[in-house]
Amino acid sequence: MASTLLRHSRRPSANAGGRAGAHGSARRRRPGYWFVLPAVALFAIFFLYPLLSSLWQSFFSTNGGESTWVGGAQYMRLFHDPLVAKSLFNVGLILVIQVPLMVCIALGLAYLLNQSWLRFRTGFRALHFLPAVTTLVAYSLVFRVMLATDGGAVNQILGMFGMSAVDWLNSEAWSRVALIASITWRWTGYNMIIILAGLQGIPSELYEAARIDGAGRWAIFTKIVIPQLRPVLLFSSITSTIGALQLFDENFILTGGGPNNATLTPVLYLYKVGFQQFDFGYASAIAWLLVAIIAVVSVVQFVIMKEKK
Repeated sequence: MASTLLRHSRRPSANAGGRAGAHGSARRRRPGYWFVLPAVALFAIFFLYPLLSSLWQSFFSTNGGESTWVGGAQYMRLFHDPLVAKSLFNVGLILVIQVPLMVCIALGLAYLLNQSWLRFRTGFRALHFLPAVTTLVAYSLVFRVMLATDGGAVNQILGMFGMSAVDWLNSEAWSRVALIASITWRWTGYNMIIILAGLQGIPSELYEAARIDGAGRWAIFTKIVIPQLRPVLLFSSITSTIGALQLFDENFILTGGGPNNATLTPVLYLYKVGFQQFDFGYASAIAWLLVAIIAVVSVVQFVIMKEKK
C-alpha cells in the first residue's frame, strides 16, 4: 500500500504535464521569432518608418529649414494646384490608352507564341521578353536619341518614305505618343510572359471538349481562354496601372515633363517639389494622394474584372 502511494505521488498530474508541455512548446517556438526578427527590423526601418514619417511630414510646412504645423493645409493645396491636375490628366491618358493597348498586345503575342505549330517559339519568346531586362534609364536614352527631331533614326526612316520629320519630344501631342510608345515597348514582353504562363495552365481537356462540340478558334479564344485568364489579366492590369501611376524614369529622361508639362506625372512633380523646391511637406502630401489614387483604381479594377461566383 505504501509503495503504491509512493508511485502515485511521484507521477506528475495531468495539469502539471499540460503546463510543462505548453511551456516547452513556447520555448520551441521562440527561436522562430529570432529568425524573423531581422526581416521585421529591416521592414520597419526602411519601409514602415519612412512611410509613417512621410505621413507625419505632410502636415508640416518647411520654410527656411524650420517646420511649422499646418494641419490639412497641404492637402487642401492639392485641390488648387493646376500642376497636380495636369499631372493627373496626363497619367489618366496613359491609363486609358497605354495600359489596355499593352495588355491586349501582350495577350495576342502570348496566345500566338503558345501555339504548337509555331517553330522557334523559345527564341521568339526570349526576343519579345528582351526589352524587359533592359534598364529604364538605358532604354529611355536610346528612345531619346532615336526620336530626336534632327538626325533621329525614326525621322530618317520617315524621310525615306517621303514623310516630313516629326518633332517627337517638343510637341505636346507627339511627346505623349513617344512616351506611350516607349512604355509599351518596355513592358509588353513582361506582361506577355505572365499571360503565357497562365495560358499554359489551362487544361488541354477544355480545348478538346470545345473542338468536339464544333467550336472554332474565335469561340475557343472568347469562351475558354479569356475566362480562364481572368485572374492573370487582372494581375497584369493592376500591376501595369500601378506602374503607370508611378511613372518617372521615362518621362524624366525623354522630355523632363515637358513640353508645357504635357508629360508631367505625379511622381515627377513630387520629385520637382521635394528635391528642387525642397518643399518636403507638400511633396509628402502629393505622395499620399498618389497612394490613395492607386488604392482606389486597383479596387475598381478588381471589382470590374473579378470572376463571377
